[in-house]
Amino acid sequence: MPDGEIALELAELSRALEVGLARIDGQLALLVQRSDRIDKAIEELDGRVTALERSRWPLPAISALTGVAAFAVAVWSALGR
Repeated sequence: MPDGEIALELAELSRALEVGLARIDGQLALLVQRSDRIDKAIEELDGRVTALERSRWPLPAISALTGVAAFAVAVWSALGR
């Protein structure tokens, strides 16, 4: 193989490598951008869940009050008869 052909092949390989690396860099940048967006979405969701946990109704207390009220009505009905 003459030296000119070797140089052309090496130049072609070099260009192909540069194009491939540029494509990989672009894909990595896109993945980093998506990861950043996902991190922000997770932080927002965590904040919303925390707010919901703080403001949720105290269901055990409500059920206890309902039970006490039902007992009081039963006792009142039994004593009233």
